[in-house]
Amino acid sequence: MWDSTFDETLRSYLPFLPAEEALTEETPLREYGLDSLATVELLSVLEQSYNVRFEDDALNLETFENPGRLWTTLSALQPAS
Repeated sequence: MWDSTFDETLRSYLPFLPAEEALTEETPLREYGLDSLATVELLSVLEQSYNVRFEDDALNLETFENPGRLWTTLSALQPAS
């Protein structure tokens, strides 16, 4: 599962997700308000927060389909600890 930074950051871009509703791996991000402009902003914030750079092949609708896919992609970009 992801960390609290990811959860809080992602929630801030989902205006239609009630605060009390759980963010799951399968939560459909577009249905909860993640539009194209918000996606670009979210991408920038995630790159800064995690000190990574999304590669061109990760910049597609599938990556931003749900939190599970997005976290998997983000995790793969982070150096192994």
